[in-house]
This record gives sequence, C-alpha cells and structure tokens, in this order.
Amino acid sequence: MTHHSVCPLFSVFLVAAMLGAGVSSFAADGLDAPTVRTDLTPEQLKRVQSVTRPTSDFSKAETYETMESGAGTSTAAVNSQAFSQPPTNLDPKRGLDFHLGNALFRQLWVTSPSSTQATDGLGPLFNARSCQSCHINDGRGHPPDTAGRAATMFLRLARPPRTPAERQQVDDAQVVNFPDATYGTQLQDSAVPGLAGEGQVAVTYSKRTVTLAGGETVSLRQPRFAATDLAYGPLEPDTTLSARVAPAMLGLGLIEAIPDADILANADPEDRNHDGIAGKAAIVRDHRTGQLALGRFGWKAQNATVRDQSSAALAGDIGISNPDRPNAYGDCTEKETQCLAMPNGVQKRLGPTEAPEAVMELMTFYSENLAVPARRDVSDPTVLHGKAMFYQSGCIACHTPKFVTRSDAGTEAQSFQLIWPYSDFLLHDMGAGLGDGQAVGLAGGQDWRTPPLWGIGLTKTVSGHTFFLHDGRARNLTEAVLWHGGEATKARDAFASLSKDDRQALITFVESL
Repeated sequence: MTHHSVCPLFSVFLVAAMLGAGVSSFAADGLDAPTVRTDLTPEQLKRVQSVTRPTSDFSKAETYETMESGAGTSTAAVNSQAFSQPPTNLDPKRGLDFHLGNALFRQLWVTSPSSTQATDGLGPLFNARSCQSCHINDGRGHPPDTAGRAATMFLRLARPPRTPAERQQVDDAQVVNFPDATYGTQLQDSAVPGLAGEGQVAVTYSKRTVTLAGGETVSLRQPRFAATDLAYGPLEPDTTLSARVAPAMLGLGLIEAIPDADILANADPEDRNHDGIAGKAAIVRDHRTGQLALGRFGWKAQNATVRDQSSAALAGDIGISNPDRPNAYGDCTEKETQCLAMPNGVQKRLGPTEAPEAVMELMTFYSENLAVPARRDVSDPTVLHGKAMFYQSGCIACHTPKFVTRSDAGTEAQSFQLIWPYSDFLLHDMGAGLGDGQAVGLAGGQDWRTPPLWGIGLTKTVSGHTFFLHDGRARNLTEAVLWHGGEATKARDAFASLSKDDRQALITFVESL
C-alpha cells in the first residue's frame, strides 16, 4: 500500500508473497480462480480479513473511513469537477498521461473525411460524439428529458439464442447474446450527414404508490421504453430493449484490482445459506486475451476490465474503431448498406484503426485513475445512526462495504489499498419490477450487477440531477431503494418498515458516501 503515512495500519505490508502450496481453486462456470488470495502471506491475509470485516460499532467512524479509495482518495474541492480528479498517490511521472487521457475523454470526434484526421471517424451511426457527453463530468447519465432526447441514455438491443449452436456460444462465453439483424447491439439515434439515425427512444411512465411505516406515501414511476421512428425497418420479433444510463466513472482501476477470490467469496448462486441472497459471478471473455475472466463492469457485468469497457463504448457509442474493436463502421450491420458505404476515419499513417493503440492506452489509463472524493460527515450522529440502519436493514448483504486491493496491482497507486465501494460486484435477481427481459451472458432478464455506491451522494453536484438505477427511473435515493425486489426484497421491506426518522438517517448515510 502506498502512502503509509495515510494508512499506517498496512505499513507492515511492505512486500507481498505467494501463499504457495495449499491454494485450492474455485471453478465458477469454467473460471479457475483461487479460493484465497495468492498475493499475501498468511499473516497479511489474516490482517486483511480482519480489517474488511463489517463493523458492529456505530458509535464512531471507522479508521480511514473518510478515505473511500485508499491513499489515492481525492481531497479536492467538492464541485462539478469532483469526479474528475487524479489519485493523490498517482506517480507524478504519469500525471501528463492522466491529463492527455482526460483530453481524449472529452474530445469531440468529427465526421470523415476531415482536415483534423486524428479526430475523425465519427459513426457513421452513433449515440454520442465524446465520452464526456454521456458521463457528465465523469458522473452518471440520466433518462430522456422532457423534449424526448435520450442524450446520456441508450437502448441496448439483443435477442436470445435460437438454436442449440447459438446456446452453446453463450454457454462457452463466446458471446453474451445476439444483436438485432438490422440495428445491431444498440439503437443509435444520431448519424453523420447524409445518413439517417436508426430511430429514437421513447419513454412513458405509469405510477404506483407505496405506503411506508407511519403512513408516508411514495409515488414510483414505472418506465416503458420503445424504439420509435425506425429508419431501416422493424426490429426482429424477439429483440429485447434495455435502457441504460451512463454510470459514474469513479474508482474503476481499484475495482479491477480487487482480487477475484474476494469477490467470489461472496458468491452463493444456489443460496446454500438460505438467506435469500444468491449472488452469482459473471464469467465473461477478456476481449484482448480471449481467456475466461470475472466480469466486473457494465450494468450486467459483461466486461472484465476497464480496457474492455472503454473499447466497447468507444466503438459502440461513438463509432470509433480501436485495436480491440477494429470495425471502422461501428455497430452498422450488413442490412444498413448505406452506412457501410460512408467514409471512415482510418488513416494508414496512424494505423489500421481510427483510434490507435496510444489513444486507447491513454483513455484507459484516465478511466482507471479517476479518484473517489473523500467521504463527508462520517462522524455526524445522524450519519452514524443511518449507517447502523443500513447494516441492520441488510443492505450490506449485496453492498459489501470494503475490500483491500491486490498487492500486485497494475500500478502502485492501486496496489494494496483499503477501499470502500459498497458493492459485491456480483449479479443479483432484482425482481420483475426492475427486469428488462434481456439476458447478457450469465445475467438473466432480472439480473443486475450490484452498483458501487461510493460518490453517489455527489450526483447532484457533479451531474446536475438525482436520477438513479440502470434506466434513471428513480428520482431520488428513497425511490431507488423502494424499487429493489427479488433478492433485495427483505432489505427493501426492512427500509420501508423503519420510522420516518430512521429512514431519513439511512438516506443521509448513503448521501455521505
């Protein structure tokens, strides 16, 4: 762990050692991973297990609780740029790389051909012109506005397997599902000049009322999404639509640095302990190596690494080819012949893709190193009481408070850090109310990855709104909790049965994250 003056608890952990003999393997749908960490000595492992054990003392803040992302936690001013800061423990030699990656993340790509050849290649079909367009100030997106513009949300399109051979492809993690034959993997509402966008996202809401303990009522809005004004014919009959808002970009490299064993330790797909929580691991293919890996990123944990997530978004959302996704026509399908006839931005002198390897590396580095802001008000009595209610209600069954990252992580800034993401990074059945009917690999139509909660209380400050959940249906944190179902039913009902003051304290605690 770096900056031992910040976290002296781990100052004795100067060198990691392999456990060696006696390490068993855990096979999760074909993924061989150790059941215990192999980067620590037995003594170190015991200390890590002790420090990450959930607390039972809510009379005061825990040691280092303010530092949500370890020694790299940002202490910069809390404003609209609070999510855009580098880790405080970042190697100064990499500072320029961070800022170059930031510039590329904000860069507006342009139509080909263009005089700015290093930044052309947009589309031809696309949802956004830059990464920052969806990840507002590196924060979360929102559902369509009153004018109907999807803006920072899009519709994921997919159909299930139709044949035994296709089923086998999913089972072998060769694919997560199958695209619509005409519109591909997502509905792209924008296009370069001379080409029509694929269609528009339409949403209508129905309402239902939930009554809480004490008689308070909350109105929840149930969205119904549709693809309208389709320019190239109908969708296939079995194509499903899943609305996805852009998630916040915080702490992604630290999430990647959590050992597989520590995530898999919380998996209980058959609910053998009969607690109603049956989290399962998403087993996917690393898009660069082709090897099976633990999915951690995306609303259904369909990507194993920050690089996977970044390259997929660059190609799918903006239409920019890169070494991992080399198709210069992005999500254009064989049926979209006009799209395939448009110019692309591949320049021989820059390599075979519109975004060369150097660009991909810088964008990934930036995405991996966005620091989490320091917690606020950790010792406030209301926050401490709300934390007790959060634990008592069973929220930590999925929102695991803390981990210690690998001692051999890719960068020193992410190595051996005590972090507080409040997620188990597993898939959970969240009930029919939140279901989208779209299977993604091992994730079923009601399954979602537990999203990390760190930074959630600054959503309004950074992104200018308080819309939550995968499709932004929840207009505040109370609504977000009340939408929980399936495996989270007990926790939701426990929240609803709290007194008004206890419920508000719980929300205040979450807002402090």
